[in-house]
Amino acid sequence: MPLALLALAIGAFGIGTTEFVVMGLLPEVAAEFQVSIPAAGFLATGYALGVVLGAPLMTALGTKVSRKRMLMILMGLFIVGNVVTAAAPVFEVMVAGRVIASLAHGAFFGIGAVVAADLVAPQKKAGAIALMFTGLTVANVVGVPVGTSIGQHAGWRVTFLLVAALGVLGLLGVARLVPEQPRAEGIRLRQEIAAFRNVQVLLAMAMTVLGFGGVFAAITYITPMMTETAGYSASAVTWLLVLFGLGMVGGNLAGGRYADRRPTLMLSVSLSGLALVLALFTLTAHNKVAAAVTLVLIGAFGFATVPPLQKRVLDQAVDAPTLASAMNIGAFNLGNALAAWLGGIVIGAGLGYTAPNWVGAVLAASALVLALASSALERRTAAPSRLVAAHTAEQTAVPEPRA
Repeated sequence: MPLALLALAIGAFGIGTTEFVVMGLLPEVAAEFQVSIPAAGFLATGYALGVVLGAPLMTALGTKVSRKRMLMILMGLFIVGNVVTAAAPVFEVMVAGRVIASLAHGAFFGIGAVVAADLVAPQKKAGAIALMFTGLTVANVVGVPVGTSIGQHAGWRVTFLLVAALGVLGLLGVARLVPEQPRAEGIRLRQEIAAFRNVQVLLAMAMTVLGFGGVFAAITYITPMMTETAGYSASAVTWLLVLFGLGMVGGNLAGGRYADRRPTLMLSVSLSGLALVLALFTLTAHNKVAAAVTLVLIGAFGFATVPPLQKRVLDQAVDAPTLASAMNIGAFNLGNALAAWLGGIVIGAGLGYTAPNWVGAVLAASALVLALASSALERRTAAPSRLVAAHTAEQTAVPEPRA
């Protein structure tokens, strides 16, 4: 695999760290700015909304420059956002810094996925995309727990300064290692938007929303679930999330490997497994060992869907893939927000801390239904094309001369 993928993975590592590390630092931030924990939680919500809005906005602006240059601009924006966050004198400025950083998120992964796919042979596209997303998954194993620990001992501002330094490293890597890919001639914003007329692109994005909604329905409320139901101490949640992150890494790499061979089968298996383990989590959450194993499986099945879904969007929007790819990243965050909201509703209704797992199972099962429908539609559309091609070949065939 090209070294350019390493540069993209470093950028992904920094982005993944800054997205999730704030969840472990909310008490420190709330104490310094004298706001409530729920108010401090807007640092996460604002980031997610910024990703959803920033993905189409920054990608649209990126149609005017080469992909490499746009990646560099996005990493520069990411650096500025984290520096503003670290230096914020008041809470409102910190929120603004988080939003600035989030604007780079969707477009970086969207454009980065297109660049990664173009760096390799067609039969290796999903694997290349998976390697870039490995940076995001490793961030949950290394970046988030380390950043949380640093923030708790040296101050949360130090954490965000270090994340900004990761952004500098990613920027230098893109500048040095990513080859120049000129802006595709003839592709304009109108053509990028036209890709959304393809029902298969919309179905893939809906699968992303529902599938990842399933994952984060459970993970958003993992702390009270593990402490109140499974019986873990609060300090144990950090290594439980590391286990979840290890599952993410393994699932992402497996998804990339097999999505290049059997993408439809890989997607169906991963969504089926995700729905099943989320349903089982309502039972296994009552046992420490079983809960830990289930967390690994949720991470694995959840992230095994990423490469096939991202590749599917690229394949279906082949003539103008950049905006569709970036919007699919926004769909991940939309799924996160939807799942957190639904999970909060069932907990608020008095159904207990394991109730969000049922919500997640239903969301994942719904994504599976869409995957099967998408596959059936694709076969139905392809059948007439094959018949036309066969008829055309028969009509144009040159008859063999008679003896």
